[in-house]
Amino acid sequence: MLVTVCRLYDSYIDANQVVLALEVAGVPPSETSVISNNSDSWYKANRTASLVPLRKDDASGEGSGKGEGAILGAAIGATAATAASLVTMLAIPGVGAVVGAGWLAAMLGSMAIGGVAGGLLGALSNAGISEEDAQVFVEGVRRGGTLVAARVPQARLPQVAPLMNRSAVNLQERSELYRKSGWQSFDPNAGPYTADQVRSERALHAH
Repeated sequence: MLVTVCRLYDSYIDANQVVLALEVAGVPPSETSVISNNSDSWYKANRTASLVPLRKDDASGEGSGKGEGAILGAAIGATAATAASLVTMLAIPGVGAVVGAGWLAAMLGSMAIGGVAGGLLGALSNAGISEEDAQVFVEGVRRGGTLVAARVPQARLPQVAPLMNRSAVNLQERSELYRKSGWQSFDPNAGPYTADQVRSERALHAH
């Protein structure tokens, strides 16, 4: 039996590194999925991120960065290519523009086509994520975050969880932070964050 492990990341670069680490650890790409806020159009439909090497210390993409910096957004390209799935670009009510790959993105697409209500929140609930956690995950994506989900056998949790915890958001702390600002739960009728708001939110939580 497979269990779903989800983590939220403020940076899609951090999410990228986790997805690649999962692949190295032997988690099949078909069992990993990425959903990332794309309100600022960091991912372009006419290119796969895996083919555009952008260094972590060179987000402009000029390639001047030194060291091992990660390929920006490779999680999207690698997951889509290796799992033979299509990169999905969606507009989720209350969240806005997202780009995703893998089984969770496919589930979102199927729900949209079938007219099933719930969006990302419903998809996470269907995957076995508690409503309390799912609320924070979706709000985190709404505010510019990237969600990584992996389906793994129960026996592999002790190996997979530490990999996914790298640079992941502390969900309890983030929930408390949101609530201090008056947030109660994800509202699908709320307006999506603008590109500027997303950039500001990411900068707020930058390492």
